[in-house]
Amino acid sequence: MSKASSKATAGTLAAGGKTGVRIVVAGDRGTGKSSLIITAAIDNFPATCPPVLPPTRLAEDFYPDRVPVTIIDTSSKLEDTGKVAEELKRADAVVLTYACDKPETLDRLSTFWLPKLRQLEVKVPVIVVGCKLDLRDENQQVSLEQVMSPIMQQFREIETCIECSSFKRIQIPEVFYYAQKAVLHPTGPLFDQETQTLKPRCVRALKRIFILCDHDRDGALSDAELNDFQVKCFNAPLQPSEIVGVKRVVEEKLPGGGATDGGVNERGLTLTGFLFLHALFIEKGRLETTWTVLRKFGYNNDIRLDDELIPSFKRAPDQSVELSSQPLEFLRGIYELFDSDYDNNLRPDELDDIFSTAPDSPWDEPPYKDAAERTSLGGLSVNAFLSEWALMILLEPSRAVEYLIYIGYLGDPSTAVHVTRKRRLDRKKQQSERNVFQCFVFGPKKAGKTSLLNSFIGRPCPDGHASTTEEKFAANVVDLPGGSKKTLVLREIPEKEVKGLLSSKESLASCDIAVFVYDSSDESSWKRATELLLDVAGHGEDTGYEVPSLIIAAKDDLSSFPMAIQETTRVTQDLGIEAPIPISSRMGDTNNVFRRIVNAAEHPHLSIPETEAGKSRKQYHRLVNRSLMFVSVGAAVAIVGLAAYRVYAARKNSSS
Repeated sequence: MSKASSKATAGTLAAGGKTGVRIVVAGDRGTGKSSLIITAAIDNFPATCPPVLPPTRLAEDFYPDRVPVTIIDTSSKLEDTGKVAEELKRADAVVLTYACDKPETLDRLSTFWLPKLRQLEVKVPVIVVGCKLDLRDENQQVSLEQVMSPIMQQFREIETCIECSSFKRIQIPEVFYYAQKAVLHPTGPLFDQETQTLKPRCVRALKRIFILCDHDRDGALSDAELNDFQVKCFNAPLQPSEIVGVKRVVEEKLPGGGATDGGVNERGLTLTGFLFLHALFIEKGRLETTWTVLRKFGYNNDIRLDDELIPSFKRAPDQSVELSSQPLEFLRGIYELFDSDYDNNLRPDELDDIFSTAPDSPWDEPPYKDAAERTSLGGLSVNAFLSEWALMILLEPSRAVEYLIYIGYLGDPSTAVHVTRKRRLDRKKQQSERNVFQCFVFGPKKAGKTSLLNSFIGRPCPDGHASTTEEKFAANVVDLPGGSKKTLVLREIPEKEVKGLLSSKESLASCDIAVFVYDSSDESSWKRATELLLDVAGHGEDTGYEVPSLIIAAKDDLSSFPMAIQETTRVTQDLGIEAPIPISSRMGDTNNVFRRIVNAAEHPHLSIPETEAGKSRKQYHRLVNRSLMFVSVGAAVAIVGLAAYRVYAARKNSSS
């Protein structure tokens, strides 16, 4: 698996995103910075050195990776501190020098230079270089490991330590080779130096690669599959003796007689053995082998799929994005595959297993965490699983498609979703063809917004009131008459966020329907809800993004405020929308509210409120249009009359 790694590295660098490496050399005065750079460039020790060298570029073929290296020298003068700091911030890697014949310059690394890099937030690999090795006192011979181990324990950013001599040309090319290698093939993303283990994200990526190469899905790479892997990554086949050698190394370190407890079984190399080999390569300093594999499968330096592999989806503000049929069927199949006991209850550990080939579990954090209904056993039903995907596609379509790829989707990513028709056109057509509807939930504090979301996904209402300070989401499948199903996404808008939301012209463009929740026992809650409704409706009229709206009278188990029926009837009739829908989340009486929300969203022209300003504006436009029509008719009559007069005059002249 390593024989041809150097051949393939250059061809895969584009995926790593580096077309050149900028190395900044810094250190105390007299530590040999300039001599080090000149000797590397011309392979000869200079008789004299200028105070600071101009940028020095090594030839493209200087190292096997064939990536240009530019070396930046820095000044040791106090007045140039700012300039040095700017250069360090632009570095891909930093070489810090000390003089082997001056121990105080070594101390300065941990007391000044390394803390300075942290202060400047320079987060790049650091190569510590002891220059003037030929001048070190022979009576003070100490191993480099012994000297550097305490410093490396304190400063984990140090990638490599090396000693060299420019005068005797000892290990000069190696200095910049290690610096370039630390940039192109960094250790940090792959390996934890403290625990001496592969990092979790690296393990997840390699697991996905292993599964993609395990064509017969038997949990092991056969000799033929190993060879296919080698050819794909390194453009060279493995000889039978090499395959035997690889397996022997793994079996010696990971013996085991079972199907999965060892690195090799009767079917071939197991995932355990595959991961062990990569850990072994890294421990031996051959990071380019693992990086070549990762980049061949599209990973960048963050061990995520490269941006070029993830499509972006252009859409108008009032268009949304939904899953196409092919990935939808793929997800149903994934659910069945990982719901191992077929109980329609995808347990948390089974969900983690689905995402074990992705960089992380995307639903562990808001807005996806707790956004779907949980079964009585704490898992996800297939509807809840698909609802989470619908929410992710709605909010972050490119990221959702990225995670589809991570979990094994092999279809064309650019066709994994489809962009819906514009909402304005839906209103004109008086029918929406969407399968996923987004509902904005407005209302004053303590009105019952959160309880509405909780009841939608079957979460019990907590005792007391918990103030919501940030947006929350709830997604679920709604069964409609006739057997059809739609996904509804409820987005709770905290009262204090409404003003900020409406400050944007396109803030309502993504909204299919708005609901306004009020506490039916509190008249002030009703008044505030109507104020919010008028604000939202007015914004929609001003921007052209009108949204159908419903009012929900929450806490129907409490006594209504006086004159509630008369007041609510008057307001809703004035606005031209449906009367408030009474519900009681505490009593579990939702009055088919979610089905009614979807129905109103499907027929968006029926429930759009009209404010007085909107009515006046419409009446004005009607008058203007009518006036223009009269002007047009009058002009037409005048033209016809003029033509008739001309005919009459012509006839009169001819008769006379």
